Amino acid sequence: MQSSKLLRLIILALLGTISMLLMLLDFPLPLLPSFLKIDFSDVPALLAALLFSPIAGVIVEVIKNTLHLLIGGGEPVGVTANFIAGVLFIVPVAVLYHKYKGVKSIVSGLVTGTIIMAIAMGFINYFVLLPAYSLMFGIEDYSIPAVKWSLVTVGIVPFNIIKGIIVGLLFVPLFIKLKPWIERKRASFS
Repeated sequence: MQSSKLLRLIILALLGTISMLLMLLDFPLPLLPSFLKIDFSDVPALLAALLFSPIAGVIVEVIKNTLHLLIGGGEPVGVTANFIAGVLFIVPVAVLYHKYKGVKSIVSGLVTGTIIMAIAMGFINYFVLLPAYSLMFGIEDYSIPAVKWSLVTVGIVPFNIIKGIIVGLLFVPLFIKLKPWIERKRASFS
């Protein structure tokens, strides 16, 4: 029992570290604000969430973002935004997978997670994160309602939809390939 918990902890730490490394391989999308960058760091968190539970995926997101902040790869507001977006994305996938256990549940979860992430991040950016950027970095434009609205509608919401689609298109074939392994590992951890 004790070695099983230790093994889970080690796996989560490894997935969190891999996730942080993947976060460093980011790229901007054309026509969107340059501070919005796509990365594949949610893939290890998705794997953890499917292997263990939605909470395991959240733990990987915590590890990833904490390490990213500690190595100086980001600032607190951006790291917080990445954490919130990651949790909003992976939890629906994990919940649907653990309930229905199939490729359809993964696809449904990815679509649901993408929609939830895009809408929620729009509101969170408008009311919390953009004002926090404005305060921390003196970007007064981010406190103007019209500027915030513009950033949310033509930048943040489309970015999160595109990010969800790209990560989903990468994750579905990976999941199909890893499904037998995931099911064996889940059984061994139960």
